[in-house]
This record gives sequence, C-alpha cells and structure tokens, in this order.
Amino acid sequence: MGLQNGTPRKSLADLVFERMHRAIKSGAYQSDERLPTEHDLAIEFEVSRPIVREALRRLREQGFIYSRRGAGSFVRSVGMKQPLGFGQLENVADLLNCYEFRLTLEPAAAEAAAMRHTPAALASIREALELMRDATNRQAHREDADFQFHLAIARAANNTYFSTAMEALKDHIAVGMRFHGVSVKRDAAGLSRVFAEHEAIAAAIAAGEGARAKELMHAHLTGSRARLFQTSASLTALPDG
Repeated sequence: MGLQNGTPRKSLADLVFERMHRAIKSGAYQSDERLPTEHDLAIEFEVSRPIVREALRRLREQGFIYSRRGAGSFVRSVGMKQPLGFGQLENVADLLNCYEFRLTLEPAAAEAAAMRHTPAALASIREALELMRDATNRQAHREDADFQFHLAIARAANNTYFSTAMEALKDHIAVGMRFHGVSVKRDAAGLSRVFAEHEAIAAAIAAGEGARAKELMHAHLTGSRARLFQTSASLTALPDG
C-alpha cells in the first residue's frame, strides 16, 4: 500500500522516514545490511525518488544508516548510536524545566531557520501553519499541528541537533501544548492571538529576519509559559503517559 493517503500534516518524506526508521529499529534490516536502491524504495512506497532521497538523508544524518560511494546505503549497527531520549515527564517542575530548555533551543533554531531555510522547509512550516489557521477559525486547538510547526522550524535550521532534540521532546512538549490549548480557549480572543504569534514567527523566517524570528519565538514561548501557569487549576495533575 502506498503513502499517498497518509496523514496530511506530515510530508511524504516524513512518512517514508518513519516507516524506514521503524523497520531498522525492529530488526527488519540487519546491521551493515545494504538497503534497497532508491529506485526500488520509490516503487515500494509509491513515491518519487527525491522523496526517498530526502528520507535517506535524514536517516543518514541521525546515524541510522551510512553510505559507501558507488555501493549504496547500509544499516548502521544499533549499538553504535542510540537515539536521544528523556525520562517521563512526571510533575509541574519537569514541565517548567522543559520550557526553560525550549527557551534556549527554539529561539536559536528560529534564527538559524531564517538564515538557512530551503523552499521545501518553508513549505512545511506553512503547511503546519495552515492547519493551525483552520483550527483557529473553528475555535479549536490542534496540538499536533502546533508541534509540527515548531518541529518544521527546527528542521529548517538545517542542524540535526535542533530537530533531534525536538523529536525526543515530543511527548513532553505535547503535555504543555495540551494544557496551553485549554488555557487559551478560556479567552475568546486567545486562540487568534496565539495563532498571530505563530504567523509572525513564520513571516520573519520567510523574510530571512533571523534576529526578529529569534525574538518572536522567545516571546511566544515566554507568553505560552505564562498563560499556562497563570491558573494553577489547569495543572492539578499531569496526564498519564
């Protein structure tokens, strides 16, 4: 079965990457085993070769595969590089620490994205933004689109340390976004105001305004943290999982 009917919030390259990553981690491919050619993978996933090439690039940059000139791509030994991971988020202090880390990580990623983004990376940011716009118009909050927006910016920075850290923090960030979504919906204008913050960040990145993108991202995260913690009732307990 192909990937054309995949979840719209993810690009085809995202889906191919995730499928191949799962196959490697599950042991479907052995260490140092040669992967199928780009042509064969394109047929298997029913996508174009450039999409397969992008997925392979991400796998290579994150240390799951390696290439030999003229010989193709091979699976790297699992023990050579373990993926970055964080322990389970258990309490409010952990959530505060997560925001503190994001306030260092994401403004720097936004600044780099403004200077290094490609047309494809910019399209991914805009795609997530449009999903958020649609949700905002319906007075709803899309946590998945919100995370995809921030992740797309980290990827646009063209430094895999940014994107790998964001991916590892996904479950932690989701907790904050879930509570933040509840808090902003209490105010009739809250969702529109938050969407405008995201829109301004995207505009600064597209315009190549690194310092402004950094400043806007920092202000957005600071505001998000303040909105989240202004009502302690919203944080009586963290969700399971």
